Amino acid sequence: MKRSKKRYVSGQQGKRWKGSRELEVGMQGILITCNMNERKCTAEAFNLLNEYADKLYGPEKLQNNKGSSSSEEEEAEEEDVDVALKKEVAQLQSSAGKRERRFQALESGANNVIFIRTHNLEPDKLVHHILSDLHSTKKKKSRVILRMLPVTGTCKAFQEDMLKYLTTFLEPWFKTPHSATYQIAFKARNSSHNKREEIIKSIAGLVGKLNPKNKVDLTNPELTIIVEVIKAVCCVSVARDYTLYRKYNVQEVVKEDRDEHQRLVSPASPLEEGKGPFGEELQILTSEKEKNPRRSN
Repeated sequence: MKRSKKRYVSGQQGKRWKGSRELEVGMQGILITCNMNERKCTAEAFNLLNEYADKLYGPEKLQNNKGSSSSEEEEAEEEDVDVALKKEVAQLQSSAGKRERRFQALESGANNVIFIRTHNLEPDKLVHHILSDLHSTKKKKSRVILRMLPVTGTCKAFQEDMLKYLTTFLEPWFKTPHSATYQIAFKARNSSHNKREEIIKSIAGLVGKLNPKNKVDLTNPELTIIVEVIKAVCCVSVARDYTLYRKYNVQEVVKEDRDEHQRLVSPASPLEEGKGPFGEELQILTSEKEKNPRRSN
C-alpha cells in the first residue's frame, strides 16, 4: 500500500506522475522551495495558491470533480497528502485536452524545488498578494514551504540568450522614462556554465543602459530582479517589497518584526519592569554601566 517517495519527488530518477511535464522555456508560474518534503510542499502550495487566487480571481470552475477542502488538507497527515496529490493528478488527466487548470505542478529539474505553472493569472501579483497578507496578519499557513518566487518570464539559460531576453523583459520597469533602485537576486541550480558574478555584472550593465538613473541598492531597493537558473531554463521576474517580505520567504514573513530587535536588546530575558522603548533604553544604559561599574560621575 505504501508508495515509493520517488513517485512524487522531482529531481530524482524513477517513476514520474502520468502526464507530468517539466519546466520549459515559455512558461509562467511560481517556483516554490522546501526542505526535503516535496510531496507535502506540493499539497500545501495548491491549498495556499487556490485560497488566495479565489479571492483575487474568483473560484476555479471544474467539471464535476470533487474539489479538495483547503482547511482539511492544511492539517492533513502524510496519508492525506498522498490522497490530495492523487486527486490532483486525476483532475489533470480528466481535464487534459479540454482546458488547462489554473495551477499545474511540473517537475522543476532540481531537488527541493517545485514549479507550479499558472494559467490566466499574474504570478507576481498573486505571490505579492499572499506575502502582503501574511506579513500583515502574521498568520502561519504552511509548514514546509520556504520561499515562493514568481516566474513571469523564461528563456534559455545561456548568458547570450538571457541578456537578449532581459533587454526587452526589463523595459517596463527600467527603460526611460522609468527608473528605480534595484538589486539582482541570482541563483543557479544544476547548471555550471553560468558564473554568478559575471551574470550579475552583465545584467546591471544592461539596466544601466536602459536608463542611467537606475541605481543599485542592496539595502532597501524598490525592485528586485529575480533570476533563477535550473538546468537549461532561466526563470525571471521583477519583484516589489522583496526585502520587506524577507526574500519572499513565507516562514520568515510571518514572524513578528520586533522579535529580532528584542533578541538583540534583551538576549537573556525580558525586563520585568519598564516595557517598550523606555525599558529597552534602560537596559542598554544598564549594560553600559555594568561594563564600567567604577566609572566616576
